Amino acid sequence: MAMSAADIEKHIKEGLPDAQVEIKDLAGDGNHYAATVISAAFKGKSRVQQHQMVYAALKGNMGGVLHALALTTSAPQD
Repeated sequence: MAMSAADIEKHIKEGLPDAQVEIKDLAGDGNHYAATVISAAFKGKSRVQQHQMVYAALKGNMGGVLHALALTTSAPQD
């Protein structure tokens, strides 16, 4: 069973409470998503570290019920 966009957003916001999250269903099939995540927690972190933080928030669902997620992450602009 696929993970819904609402569930993806919920998990990310639980792990990164200040995050601004935008989820797009890329193929309309509920399996291929793009997420833009902006969080102050990303400040000073590399892109890889930012993505690892998002994957951690998804609690192991990446590659399982969440088949594909294209990530764009950044810290808020001052």
